[in-house]
Amino acid sequence: MASNRLTIAERLLMAQPTQTELEAAAFRTLVAHLRERTDVQNIDLMNLAGFCRNCLSKWYRAAAEEGGAEMSYEDAREEVYGMPYAQWKSQFQAEASPEQLDKMRETVAREG
Repeated sequence: MASNRLTIAERLLMAQPTQTELEAAAFRTLVAHLRERTDVQNIDLMNLAGFCRNCLSKWYRAAAEEGGAEMSYEDAREEVYGMPYAQWKSQFQAEASPEQLDKMRETVAREG
C-alpha cells in the first residue's frame, strides 16, 4: 500500500521558493526602494544604470502582455511609481541640468 506521506527531502523542496518567486520579491523590493527614493531622478538612473522607472514600467507591461493580461503603459507606470505618473512628475521630478542632459546624449549615442 503506497503512503501519501512526503519524505523530508520532498517537504524541504516544496518549502523552497521558486526562482520566479525570488525574482518577484526582488522586483517588489526594487520598486519599493525607488518609490521611497523620490530624490533619485530618472535621468540619474539612466545615466548611471542605463534604465529608469519608465523602463521598469515598460518591462512590467511587456511581462503582463506576455502572460495574457492587457495593461496600458499608464497603468504599468502607476504600478512602478505608486501613483499616477503626472502626479509623481509634478511632485518629485526636477529640471534636468545641462550636465545631466549631456551625459544622457553621450549614453544614447554610445548605446545607439
